Amino acid sequence: MAENACHDLREFIEASKQIGDWKEIKGADWNLEIGALIETTAELIPQPPMLLFDEIKNYPRGFRVAALLFASYKRVALALGLPHEKSKLELVRLASRKIRSSQPIPPLEVKTGPVMENVLKGKDVDLLRFPALRSHENDGGRYIGTGDTVINRDPDSGFINMGTYRMQLHDRDLLGLWMSPGQHGRLICMRHWEKGQSCPIVATFGPDPLSFLAANAKIPWGQSEFDYVGGLRGRPLEIIKGPITGLPIPASAEVAIEGEVPPPSVESRDEGPFGEWPGYYSGGTVGTGEAQPVIKVKALYYRNDPILQDEAPLWPGAPRTDLSLRAGLLWDQLESAGIQDVTGVYSFTNYIYVVAIKQRYAGHAKQAGMAAVAASASARHGRYVVVVDDDIDPTNLKEVLWAMMTRVDPATNIDIVDGCWSTPLDPRMPPDKRAARDHTNSRAVFYAVRPFEWRDKFPKVSRVSRELREKVIRDFQNIIPFPKG
Repeated sequence: MAENACHDLREFIEASKQIGDWKEIKGADWNLEIGALIETTAELIPQPPMLLFDEIKNYPRGFRVAALLFASYKRVALALGLPHEKSKLELVRLASRKIRSSQPIPPLEVKTGPVMENVLKGKDVDLLRFPALRSHENDGGRYIGTGDTVINRDPDSGFINMGTYRMQLHDRDLLGLWMSPGQHGRLICMRHWEKGQSCPIVATFGPDPLSFLAANAKIPWGQSEFDYVGGLRGRPLEIIKGPITGLPIPASAEVAIEGEVPPPSVESRDEGPFGEWPGYYSGGTVGTGEAQPVIKVKALYYRNDPILQDEAPLWPGAPRTDLSLRAGLLWDQLESAGIQDVTGVYSFTNYIYVVAIKQRYAGHAKQAGMAAVAASASARHGRYVVVVDDDIDPTNLKEVLWAMMTRVDPATNIDIVDGCWSTPLDPRMPPDKRAARDHTNSRAVFYAVRPFEWRDKFPKVSRVSRELREKVIRDFQNIIPFPKG
């Protein structure tokens, strides 16, 4: 199969079936049951299969939900158009190089596309026709916006942003919108609100995989996610000019809406609660007296037999993404900052960033750790940075913990950095700071490296070498069922 990025979600699903496990499940309930199946699969099965749900309770055949699309690093590689047979760390490096070397390609406007196969406007808009999930037992409602992109335009510069934000299904034509402070989409909305205007908006559900990944990436203000997607694809992303908003609508999305976000002083709703990525109900505004913005939907577009992409956050023990693209961005940023001999970078659920280096000089580990705290790819809502030697695979949490247990002296090898950029979703945010909107936290930097001054005297490891381990796996795979990949 050619190593090319997939055109849309359907092409990606079909290609994923060719390279790994997948399961089709019929008759499951959108209310809690599907969410429980997704989380349990991600938690208990290494490299979980992609899950496809059809004939969902109370919904017709063909109105589907796809889940765990990126829970296998091989599928993430497929989404990026990279060779999926490479190791996870190799793919982090390949992904970062592709991101760094790709040249922006502006989108191509077309007259129509698959997303326009069904068009509903005004009073005919009905988002309840889709099997939006209620994923967690204490969720305050159903969420159609988990695997989504949200598109709006800055009223001053004309910059168009594409981000990913959660959207609660309030009613057939009304969505709730949660955007954390500092997010580009929220900043754009606020600029419209300051002018007394509603913010025109487009949202898609079931986007092509690269658009979804780009919407999640920390791309600097003013740089177009649409151009970024085109560069990664090697061809323009086809878009349709929204008939109502004039905003770009990706032509191959499964479902799209056009609408507007009124100033919260004009119209808002309680939102949530919603189980978020830290594994807690740390957001939501029910009972707080602080309602959240809404999207008033004016038009609905969708493909025949539409597929919703479920990306409802799971607790960190059930990871949704098995290849950290932020790690690749951080790797590039560290090298751009002059950190020498970075041999690997990885992130576990955005809480732990691991940087592997080949130590070259005294202070090298501290330089790498402080740079990781400050870099834009890892600056927001982290908790720990761990610097390890180059004999540690940063994608292997067992190896990282081993380095922390045996190479860290708690009295001298841990730094605390306070006042770092966090998020209202941080469950450890004290009530007084949350009330004051002081969304900052502290970070711990662990220097899990051999002390540079006496590294040659540090005891040698007794573990089997990587080369010998790989050899015995190859030679005895038919006898012992070693995991693949």
